[in-house]
Formats: sequence, C-alpha cells, structure tokens
Amino acid sequence: MKLFLLSLVLLIFSVTAVSAQNFVTGKLLDSKTQEPLIGATVAVKGTTTAASASLTGSFKLKVPDGSNTLVFSYIGYVSKEIVVVGGKALGDVMLDANSGALKEVVINAPVIDRKTPIAVSTVNAEYIEEKGAGQEFPEVLKETPGVMATRTGGGFGDARISIRGFSSNNVALLINGIPANDVESGTIYWSDWAGLADVTSQIQAQRGLGASKVAAPSLGGTIAITTRNADAVAGGSLLGSVGSYGDNKIGVSVSSGLSDKGWATSFLLARRAGDGNADGLYYTGYSYYFNLTKKLSNSQSLSFNILGASQIHGQRYTYNKISTYKASPEGIRYSSDWGYWNGQVQSGEINYYNKPLAALNHSWTINESTELATVAYASYGSGAARYVTSGSGSQYTSLFPNSPGAYPRTGDAYSPLDFNALEKNNLTSTDGSALNYFRNQANDHQQYGVISSLKKKVGEYIDVLAGADLRYYEGQHYYQIQDLMGGQYVYDARSSTTNVGTGDLNNPYHRAVVGDRFNNNYQFNIASEGLFLQAEYSRNNKLSAFASIAASNTGNKRIDYFNYLNSDPNRMTKYVNFLGYQVKGGSNYNLDSHNNVFFNIGYMQRPPLVSSVFLNKNNTINANAVPEKLFSYEFGYGFRSADFTANLNLYRSTYKDRSVAPKQVTNPGTPEVLTINLTGLNELHQGIEFDMRYRQSKDLSFRGMFSLGKWTYLTNAGPVFVTSDIPNSTFTGSSNTLYIQGLNVGDAAQTTASFGFDLNVTPKLKVGSTYNYYGNYTAYFSPSNVTSSTVEYVPFKLPNYSLFDLNAVFKFKFAGLEASFIGNVNNLFNTTYLSDAYDQNGTAFQPAQNTAGTIGVYYGIGRTYTTTLKIKF
Repeated sequence: MKLFLLSLVLLIFSVTAVSAQNFVTGKLLDSKTQEPLIGATVAVKGTTTAASASLTGSFKLKVPDGSNTLVFSYIGYVSKEIVVVGGKALGDVMLDANSGALKEVVINAPVIDRKTPIAVSTVNAEYIEEKGAGQEFPEVLKETPGVMATRTGGGFGDARISIRGFSSNNVALLINGIPANDVESGTIYWSDWAGLADVTSQIQAQRGLGASKVAAPSLGGTIAITTRNADAVAGGSLLGSVGSYGDNKIGVSVSSGLSDKGWATSFLLARRAGDGNADGLYYTGYSYYFNLTKKLSNSQSLSFNILGASQIHGQRYTYNKISTYKASPEGIRYSSDWGYWNGQVQSGEINYYNKPLAALNHSWTINESTELATVAYASYGSGAARYVTSGSGSQYTSLFPNSPGAYPRTGDAYSPLDFNALEKNNLTSTDGSALNYFRNQANDHQQYGVISSLKKKVGEYIDVLAGADLRYYEGQHYYQIQDLMGGQYVYDARSSTTNVGTGDLNNPYHRAVVGDRFNNNYQFNIASEGLFLQAEYSRNNKLSAFASIAASNTGNKRIDYFNYLNSDPNRMTKYVNFLGYQVKGGSNYNLDSHNNVFFNIGYMQRPPLVSSVFLNKNNTINANAVPEKLFSYEFGYGFRSADFTANLNLYRSTYKDRSVAPKQVTNPGTPEVLTINLTGLNELHQGIEFDMRYRQSKDLSFRGMFSLGKWTYLTNAGPVFVTSDIPNSTFTGSSNTLYIQGLNVGDAAQTTASFGFDLNVTPKLKVGSTYNYYGNYTAYFSPSNVTSSTVEYVPFKLPNYSLFDLNAVFKFKFAGLEASFIGNVNNLFNTTYLSDAYDQNGTAFQPAQNTAGTIGVYYGIGRTYTTTLKIKF
C-alpha cells in the first residue's frame, strides 16, 4: 500500500511538472513568398534558450514561467521580437527580408509553396553565400531537377544553362520582374550580370510554364531573381576572397537603413580578377549596384535602382579534339586561342561589355483589395567581341593547329600564337594593307520598357490581375578596326555597279583605319506591346487555381547602312509583325496538412528570333519565319512534414517551329564566313523529376534530386538557308530536307542526380558536401548538317560523369562584428570529364558517323578552391 501511494504521489508530481512546462509553438515564414525559413532561430531574449525552424518552418521552444521576449532571426531578414506570457501557439510568424519592410515592387510575385501549381526550386541568399563562391552564377542551380549549367570554354561569365533540355534562349531571366535575356537571340549572357550573387536575396527556378506574368513568356522555364531593395536596417559588409588560377575578389556594401523621413539607400561595389583556368582566359570585372528608396506613405513607395557589370575577359572559342588535348603539354587546360604580342599574354578573342540596367519602381496599396505595381526600366549596352582575323591576300586564315593557313606559333602546333609574326607579316604587304588585324564585332543597344499590373480582390476567394508589358529595343551591329598590327589600313572596297566586295556601297573605295566601321553595319529595331490577365482562386488553404491569358505584337525592322545606297528606300524595312499569345492554367489541392497534388496546362505562341526574320545579311525577309509554338502539361505531387519534404513532377512539352539563332562557320581554307539560318524544328521534351530534403536533427540535414528526361526531334525539318559574307558566293542558297527525326536534342545531360548534406559540427562551424551526376548527354550538333537520307547520323554521346563539392563555414567575432570564413572546393577529386562537345564536321554540311576522334570538346574545370572572408557591420 505504501509503495502504491508513493507511486501515485510521484505520478501526480511528474504530471504537474510537465503541465507546468511552458512551450511556445509556431511557424516561421517569409512574409512575401510564405516559404518556410528553414533553420531560422527563435530565442528567449537574454538567455541561451533557443530553437531552430524545421523543414516546414515550425518550431517548439520551452520558455520559463512568466513574461518572455522571443527574438526571431534569420540571415538576410529583419529580426522580430514578440512578448509572450507562458506557453502559447503563435501560428504563422512572418519575417520580412531586410528590404521587405520598404514595400518593394513585385511585378512577378514569387511562387508560394503548396499554392502555386508549378514545379519550382528556391535558392536563398544563405545558400548562394556559402556554396556559390568560385562558381559561375548559374551553377548555384545545379542541384535543381532538370537543370544543367556548364562553363563552356571556361571564360569568365561564359557559362550557359538549360532547363528540361531547353537552351538559354528558351529560358527567361527575370531580374526583379524585368526581362534580362538578349532581345535578339534570347540568350542569357551571364558576364553582363557578374555581380548578381552579391545582391540576390532569392532565386526561383520555375520549370515549365512558370508563374511569370510578362506578355512574352519563356518556353522551358524561368529564372526569377529578386535582388535586395534598400535595406530597412543600417549596416554593410566587407568581402574578400582568393581562389585557384589567381581568382581574387574584393567588395563592399553599405546600407543607410530607413530614416525617420522614409528614405533608405544601399550600394555595392566589387572587383573580381584572375588568370582563368586556361591560358589567355584572364579577366577583370567591376560589378555595381545602387538603390534609393522613398517610403511615400504606409501604402506607397518609390525606388530607383541600377545594377550591372563592366567586364573584359579572354575567351577560348575553339573546340579542340580529345587527341589534341592529350598531346598538348597543358592537357585538359590546353587552349589554341592565345599567344604573345610584344612580350605580353594576348588572347585571340576578348569580350568586353557593360550593360547597366536601371529601373524606377512604384508600389501602391490603393486599398485593402487593390494594389498597383509599376516598373519603368532602361538598359544601355556597349561592347564587342574583339578577335584576330585575316584580310585579302593573307596566308593565315585559321586558328586550328596543323590546318591549311594556320596562324603562326612560337614553336610546335601546341605552342602559343605568335602575334609578332603576324605584325611582321603585315610589313611585307606591297600596298600597305593589313593582312591580319584585330577587329571588333560590336553590338550596342538601347532598351526601354514599362510593366504595370493592377491586382484586385473580387469577393472572398478570387484575385484578378491585369497588366501591360511594353518594350522597345534598338541594336546596332558592325565590324570595327581595333588594331592594324603594323598595317596601314584594311581595303574594304565594294563596287556600286557590280556589287563585288564586302564594303559600304556608299563609300566604294574605303580604306578602313582604326575606329572605322567596315564589312557590315546594320541595325535591328524591335517593338513589342503586350497585355495580360490572370484570375486566381484560393479557398480554405485547400484548393487554389489560376487561369491566365496574354497577347502581344512584336514588330521587327532592319536598317542596313552598307548594302544599300543612302538614297535607296529599301535600306530600311517596314516593321515585320508577329502575333504572340499564351493561355495557361492550373490547380493545386492540399489533400491534408502534408500532401498536395497539382497540374498545369498551357499553349503558347511567340515570335521567331529577329535574326531568323531576315536572310542573306540584308533586308531580304524570310518567308519561312513563323511563330514558335509550345503545348505543355504537367502533374505534380508534394509531401511536407517537419523533418521530410519531397516533390515529384511529370511533364510533357511539344515545341514546334523552333527557330535557331543563326550560326557562323568559316569555310575551310578561305576567309569566307558562312551564316546558317534554320527554322521549323519540332521537338518533344518529356520527363520525370524528384527532389527531397530530410532533416535528421537540428544539426544534420540532407537534400537530393533525380531527373530523367527524353528530349528528341519529332520530325525531319528544312530547308536550311546558308549565307556568305561575300556577295554572290556560290554557298548562298538553301539545302535539302534535314533527316533528324528521333535524334536526341543535344547540349544537355538528360539524366541528372544530386545528393548533399549540411552538418553543424559546432554552433560556429558548418560543413557540407554535394554530389552531382550527369548521364545520357548528347553533343551539340547543328541539325543543318544532317542532309543524307541514306547515311545514318549518330550523334556523339559524352561519357557519364560525377562531381563532388565540399564547403565549410566558420562564424566568429571580429572586433565585435559578425564575421564568417567560407571555404569551397569544387570537383574535390579532380575528376577529368567532358563538359561540352560540338560536332565540328558540319562545315561541309555532310553527315558523319561521329566518334571521340572527330568531335570538338571542352574539358570541365578541374579541382578549384575559393576562400572567402566576410565581415558584417
């Protein structure tokens, strides 16, 4: 009996003790995207008691009796304090990004998990800061299903990215909702945005139809980047890093914080330079960012920002054969495109460009149910690709070692180019003309746009959004003499009567000197007007759906200053107009608090590339240029719990009447440059994607993904149009049918996988590692080469490969300031692999049985390291 009474007393005491414990629970979320802030901290102020948010953002914290002040904090977000008495369920606790309190403009609202019915992966500022050092910016997305990024020749900013087998000209880059792709080719030139990593608060890789509301959408996916606005709190940071191949970077950022009168400003300036991972790939870049924000009232804000990167870098543009790399003393780092000139290292091609993007943003919450967001933007780009070339009478016409007319080298075929020999050769010219010289292939542009959207809540469950997307662009293209290498001029004559030569009809006996334009000089004008309308339905956090329509008209005009007399009215075309439109919709249903399913479907038509609209390097209009079309649908499933999340997506996209950006090749043995123009390709992109995260404890988490795609040409195609830069060339004309049906669409691995972990070894030290796998990777080939119906074309497949990366972060105090030391090692085991391959047999437009011995390749980057020190103040 005594034992029973003692047990009863102990039981009552323990129950009383447990019930006396106070627990605060809730969920930490981003105030805009409602994304869970995984790993965010909630602490009792003045104590060491703390907890971190789970994969769903949920937390549970034991607090002392009485009143307590809880502090919620996360990297890149404004800390929040809440006073609680005893235990309490707080529900959703929303944190603002440092700029969020300033009501930044959201033209394209971020995707909301378990609500927006699309496939999306989000990368936050912490991931970019800790794992992005030493990589090209798009490589931070390499753990995303369906995404592949490589550095091509290894030049600074020359990386490319594809999503679900769609190359970058079919992947939209949006910076704060503003389109940032090249207007003419659709390509993303990452060197123009070299400083993005320093100012990005979030990246969303939206695969497939995406959630962007611009009138002219992408086809394969959207990379939506949100940069910091002016920070709501005063502070800044100093950053310095050093890495492999002389890579070094210094940067400073400062924010004033929000003043009592509603003003805030932020700026960043950084410099990065290095030697490059191969000879001749030296680079120097300056990135800049400035933001000035005025909080006009509690409902309105106005902000101005400008960002860009002024850079110059050497390029490796020759795909060499595997046998060439093996025979070279430099091995996989061999480059045939550099040399010495007057004792200085000289790249055979240099790219330099500066493309600042300025935007004026206005945000207005008109009332509880109505919001208006508008951005007016402008971009002015100026720069060129500068490379050595040959003039009439030169014996040197090719950079390929051991080929006819190969450029002279200082030693054997693998030695550097001898630019001094080219200069001496110019002195042998009997009439003083330069036999070889450096020319700029210049591209200057002006771009303006306005995007405005009005969002209105209709009733209790429906939001309607309507807007306009207006754009105008002028792009000038010309060759320019950069250096005559000891010559006196380049003879750029052209007869106005026989049309013989390549020069200006208005200056038929032109002797071009440094700074002169020659060979070609033309301009594209592109104007686009679009409208979009979307309705969203959301009820009880269970069912959400959307339907969207958009339409646009794009006009293309070409002005030719060389191929027509100034008095000829045909030197300027009328606008060639194409109608584009899209219809898409989808729905998400949350089965319960853990499971959700979604689907989306859409049809799009968009204008062909402007470079495909005009033929023969003049104002001839391509009658076969028709709008591109995409029909796509997708199903998805998601699971969410505190410790485990997973997503499964199945997609199918039919892409018809694709136009290919014109590609230039050199006719072997001559200075003649041929331009290949192709439209009417039909492709099928389909696949399955899976990604997951598992948090084993508050100190250890895992992440992984798997993607299996099947991307093929649906039908044969043709014809292909070939144009020479020499008037009346026998190569100008059209070829026969292209026999490509069933062949893989090249240029990206169709099977990818990734697995990674992060471990908090101590409260101050975190280590992590990532494994990436690439398989079923077909080399890029031009469909225009496959012209035989009797000889089977077999594209070359790159060997499968795997890469490991390692990183560590150590946080400490420096003079009372928060500091972190970050170390990154990429390609930890120094794996040798082919990152890019191109079928070079196409210059004669003949099919071939391709083997490793006939394919031009780039090897991937070997093991590299980067160490970074960042101090915040």
